[in-house]
Amino acid sequence: MSTHKTGSFEILADRITIDPEICHGKPCIRGLRYPVELILELLSAEMTIDEILADYADLERNDIRAVLAFAARLTQVQRMQATMV
Repeated sequence: MSTHKTGSFEILADRITIDPEICHGKPCIRGLRYPVELILELLSAEMTIDEILADYADLERNDIRAVLAFAARLTQVQRMQATMV
């Protein structure tokens, strides 16, 4: 059974901020200078959420959930086109 709630993305996405003065305008968690990409890299390196929270005391569990929701939304594209480099 799915626990997804309508509007949960919007609630979590409020934790993701984009400010040209912080981290060169990259999406960050609550303006704390933790880019979304950093948390995704840590998770992809097999760090657990609890390990990340232990290493970064000013982060909250919902911050990590917001990063995942933000990344999931970014993957919802209509079409991808390969380009030759």
